[in-house]
Amino acid sequence: MGFATLALAGCGRGQDEVAADLDIPVAYRATAESATAAWPAEDWWTGFASPELNGLIEQARARNFDILAAIARVRQADAQVRIAGSALLPALNGNASADWQHIGLGTGSSSVRGGGGRANASVDLRSYSVGLSAAYQLDFWGHNLAHRQAAVALAEFSRFDQRTVALTVVANVANTWFTALALADRLMLAKRNVADGEQTLAVIRGRLQAGTASALDVANQATLVAGEHASIPNFQNQLEQALISLGILVGEPPERIVVRPGTLTALKLPLVSPGLPSALLERRPDVASAEAQLMSSGFDVTTARTAFYPAINLTGSAGFQAAALNALISPGGFIAALAAGVTAPLFDGGALRGALEQARGRQAELLADYRKAVVQAFTDVDNALTAWRYGSEQESLQRIAVDTAREAAMIARQQMLAGTADVTSVLTAEAALFNAEDTLAQVRLARVQALLNLYKALGGGWRKSDAEKFPGLSPGMLQGGVALPVGGNR
Repeated sequence: MGFATLALAGCGRGQDEVAADLDIPVAYRATAESATAAWPAEDWWTGFASPELNGLIEQARARNFDILAAIARVRQADAQVRIAGSALLPALNGNASADWQHIGLGTGSSSVRGGGGRANASVDLRSYSVGLSAAYQLDFWGHNLAHRQAAVALAEFSRFDQRTVALTVVANVANTWFTALALADRLMLAKRNVADGEQTLAVIRGRLQAGTASALDVANQATLVAGEHASIPNFQNQLEQALISLGILVGEPPERIVVRPGTLTALKLPLVSPGLPSALLERRPDVASAEAQLMSSGFDVTTARTAFYPAINLTGSAGFQAAALNALISPGGFIAALAAGVTAPLFDGGALRGALEQARGRQAELLADYRKAVVQAFTDVDNALTAWRYGSEQESLQRIAVDTAREAAMIARQQMLAGTADVTSVLTAEAALFNAEDTLAQVRLARVQALLNLYKALGGGWRKSDAEKFPGLSPGMLQGGVALPVGGNR
């Protein structure tokens, strides 16, 4: 066993460094260390040489609801990065106002040309102002920067998660299609076995009339034929259900699924080899997702820790104010103000301490999830390799069993027609043949599914180096074996 260390280093003041030791095996349990790598291509499903499968997968990639939802989550995460990054820039607002006041000055008396009377006096006051106001918080402790970096890491997580969803959907489409092909094969075998059994039943009935067979012989063969016949509706039901299941995967109502399966034996089975485990972590989007979440949690710890420190806020305003609109923009009407303030938490009832401990607990949880994702990746590959190896061996042996059973059934029928074998031998041989052929169809499906699981376990042709990056992502982030933020003690 080999060990690789993924350094989880703090990027803020007062943080510790924590190492996530990863146990990276030298070779897979199911392959030799000298195995050459033959990683899946991005369009790996075309290697099965099934035009129907290619069409279904392309339709699913474009219309599957889970994939579309994952793409929408990427958009949301990108928008959240912009929201989080806004705190790093000053907030600038424009304002304009116009005020009007009518003030009465009281009453008085006057005499006009010998006459007497009373008059009211009033005045109108108008003022106009335009200006700009700005506010900015100095990110001295890196609080706002850490908040944005956490959002960036989550944006990367959403991208990796979208690829994981897409890989899962493609694998589900292929598995459902392969299952439909295997059920079509089993249905065809059941119908053929019924036809063969009925031919034998007709021969036994003829022998019964000739007095060389008993009614029990007829009943036993009729039971065998009836059992095979009864399996046909079950296979038809499962086949239809498999085709119906394709609807939700390709984003269509099941009534629009018009493909009809052929046979599993027509599939090509392309070879694939995982090479060395050290390269696997760069090819699994789910591992990259776990790493991105872990990185984001480290920045969340930084954000929670810096909330203990004072916040420095700058505010300023500038503009013009005048009593007349035509004199508004003039040197005499210019006004300006600048202020700075410091706020620091003194007593919060333990809220900040609780938030910090919560962030650290979340980080510990995601660290465990990340380590589990790494081990799960190796487990998936080893399971698929083991299933492929022994499934291939079992299919080869089962083919021999089918050939042997077919030959035995043929000999038994010939001897029965020649009158040199009893009916019991024919019944036993036909039952063995029917069972061997159906088992071969199931073993063949299991082997194809093992190959499909191997493609999925190897990441389906995805590589971290080819992943779409969020604009502005720093070169040191989300690369295997680089520094990830982990909050230390305050």
